[in-house]
Amino acid sequence: MGMDIDPFHAISISKIAHAMKADGAKIIHMEFGQPSTGAPVAALAEAHEVLDRDALGYWESVPLKQRIVRHYLETYGVEITEDQLVITCGASPALVAALASAFNPGDRIALARPGYVAYRNTIKALGMVPVEIDCGPQDNFQITAAHIEAIDPAPAGLIVASPANPTGTIIPADGLRAIAETCRARNIQIISDEIYHGLSYTHDIHSMLEFAPEAMVINSFSKYFSMAGWRIGWLLSPPSHAVKADAYCGILFLTAPSLAQHAALIAMDASDELDSHVENYRTNRQLLLDNLPKFGLTEIAPPDGAFYIYANIERHSADSMDLCKEILADTGVVLAPGLDFDPVNGHRYIRISFAVSTAETRDAIKKLGDWFASRPGLESS
Repeated sequence: MGMDIDPFHAISISKIAHAMKADGAKIIHMEFGQPSTGAPVAALAEAHEVLDRDALGYWESVPLKQRIVRHYLETYGVEITEDQLVITCGASPALVAALASAFNPGDRIALARPGYVAYRNTIKALGMVPVEIDCGPQDNFQITAAHIEAIDPAPAGLIVASPANPTGTIIPADGLRAIAETCRARNIQIISDEIYHGLSYTHDIHSMLEFAPEAMVINSFSKYFSMAGWRIGWLLSPPSHAVKADAYCGILFLTAPSLAQHAALIAMDASDELDSHVENYRTNRQLLLDNLPKFGLTEIAPPDGAFYIYANIERHSADSMDLCKEILADTGVVLAPGLDFDPVNGHRYIRISFAVSTAETRDAIKKLGDWFASRPGLESS
């Protein structure tokens, strides 16, 4: 019998929204962390050409691996080799391969709570034990070296994400350095989820590799590169573990989609177009920060990066799932309940994705504003 895992509640909400859309309702999707934009124009053009000339069999792109190697040197000043990289079918298989290849059933893996729903559930599905650390406003919703030092006994592994999902919080360089030093001293293997790199508004983003060359790193083309549906990402392992990680990826998932690899290589040099998306997110972020307090949503995690607002909804409801369903039914705006990211305190929070157009963001703000203003006793907000 497989391990019991929690459902992805945002998927349940989204299914309701799609049924409403099929019946003619206008829906604004702010429940998932996926850009509303498509792949870069040049990447799409390359994909069209490849379809005419390539049989698209099993394949791992050496040119793409070489371009990723150059990316780490140019962006972070970190030297890696092609042998350390495996191109994967997005970040999710990379997480599975990283955990399965580096740990054993029964191993304890530490992670921040709130955190991405798949961390906890993938750990459990692989027969490992999630050790969730409550990281609230007092911790900027992020795990720290002090948290890790306090875990007794030391866990076998740590998953860290900066920028984080669902909060968008970024760990500064000194925080990452302290985490790396603590994990090294306690023999804790780090898995760093860096899929939101490229999406920052307040802080510089650093790779864990700058401080922990022995870390495993997950990244994806789904977020900054706007290629969520192409299912393409990578897993980077230290040289001592690279052969094993590559074997796990090959056995479990064969190769990443060939067409996506061709397109991803071109996408890596489409920074002008992709940076324009980031500016749209920056505008959407500010619109929400300016307006959500007017609706009584005043306790918000600092959205330093990614494209999320994580907001406390206690003034309005004791059940974030019920609140999201009400908002969807009455406004057509789809939000994610905090239960996905925090099974203990998530009933007090919602996550709002602003990876939509600015026009949709303004429309959603108008609908939400009218809805919250209509609630009894909250007119003054």
